Amino acid sequence: MSERLRDPQQRAARATRILDTAADLLLLHGYRRVTIDDVAARAGIGKGTVYLHWKTRDQLFGAVLTREVGSAISQVRQALVEDPQACRLHRFARDYFLAVASRPLLLGFLLADPELLGKLTGSPEREERHAKMGRGFLELLAEHGLLRDDLDVDQLRYAYQATFEGFLRAEGGTSADGREQRADLLAGTVRRAFESEAAPADAALRDLAAAVAALLGDVVDADRAEAGIPSA
Repeated sequence: MSERLRDPQQRAARATRILDTAADLLLLHGYRRVTIDDVAARAGIGKGTVYLHWKTRDQLFGAVLTREVGSAISQVRQALVEDPQACRLHRFARDYFLAVASRPLLLGFLLADPELLGKLTGSPEREERHAKMGRGFLELLAEHGLLRDDLDVDQLRYAYQATFEGFLRAEGGTSADGREQRADLLAGTVRRAFESEAAPADAALRDLAAAVAALLGDVVDADRAEAGIPSA
């Protein structure tokens, strides 16, 4: 039997419990073997209660992945708040690599692991949001003279994304041992391949980091709203 809750905080807490449970089961058994019944039973609620939050199995699992992406991006955003130097492309790449690689579900999604996550994909709107955010980030760096100037933003974005995804793909199936060193190798590769030697003033770098953090925060908020995830 479904249980409707009027209190928004209680409803949000229940949604979070459902997402936590679904994430645990996906890691244990993979996409093909986990049902809504499994999630409901392990969460200690009725199957109909799950459907009060997400109407289909794929919507629920999609919300799990959206939350994983948001958590990784928020980790990078926190690094920007703590150190404006983290907005430089090589630092951003390092921080995001570590954030993704430490989350097996997210790594499996980005590597299109069919056993773990089936054929789950993001919505076209989500893909467009993330593409716009990525391009906006590079445009901000270019405006501050922090990128090489012999390639346009689209060329840089393609080459950077290929480099980043190549390191992630190589990370699939490896252990956490040596991950920091591999992240350093990625950072060094990105710095040599895509960055300029510019050294902006501290105030300019703080403004840039704040602008990048705002970009990241906006995309996380929009993703969570689309997926029906309670506000953090």
